[in-house]
Amino acid sequence: MELEQRPYLDTYYIEEGEGQTILLLHGLFGALSNFKEVTQYFSKKYKVIIPYLPLYSNPLTDTSVSGLVEFIVKFIQEKKLENIVIVGNSLGGHVGILYALKCMSNVKALILTASSGLFENSLGNSYPKKDYIYIKRKTEETFYDPAVATKELIDEVYKIVNDREKAIRVLFLARSAIRYNLRSELPKLTIPTQLIWGKHDKITPVFVGEEFHKLLPNSELEIIEKAGHAPMMEQPVEFIAYMEKFLEKVLK
Repeated sequence: MELEQRPYLDTYYIEEGEGQTILLLHGLFGALSNFKEVTQYFSKKYKVIIPYLPLYSNPLTDTSVSGLVEFIVKFIQEKKLENIVIVGNSLGGHVGILYALKCMSNVKALILTASSGLFENSLGNSYPKKDYIYIKRKTEETFYDPAVATKELIDEVYKIVNDREKAIRVLFLARSAIRYNLRSELPKLTIPTQLIWGKHDKITPVFVGEEFHKLLPNSELEIIEKAGHAPMMEQPVEFIAYMEKFLEKVLK
């Protein structure tokens, strides 16, 4: 299945399938393709939507976690999405949590994988180095299997950090995520929440998922072996199986 990119506001989004809406939110260096297998599988029974977050197009004053949340609020309102399930990876999980806290009555359930919001070791937590070898190593560290970090992916990250305007926005977003700690707010989030963590995540290690589990009153935690910060890419079959079991329970 070829995923179609459709223009929306100043960004793009993918929309496949019909029925219950599942909104997928990517991370700081993420792309729509990160959820390709998830989209292909679940679009057979649900409506799956992935907006490309305006990481590099918002004004600097709106280049923050809060700015991304406001974008998602507008996106959901304009597309008239109701009773949605949000799936967020890394920074996308952070944005999903904040949207759910703001509009809890419109969120049926939340699925977080390697979410920021409590603690993260990020490539963007200081001004990104422009050295290719450094970027290659840091990109490979995102995954359990370094081979998942293809030359195409490494080249894309290298291109971002060597673009001054984009690099500044990466820095702004990373610092905003670190500052916007969710510890005191998570107990307020009472909707069903699934946490899916890669056992070998070096950016948001397993203890972060365990802490989310302790703080979220209606949560369950699944750990995936041989996966790092993007388990839906490295172990899509296991990721999909956990996600499907959870969805069948909360959507019945």
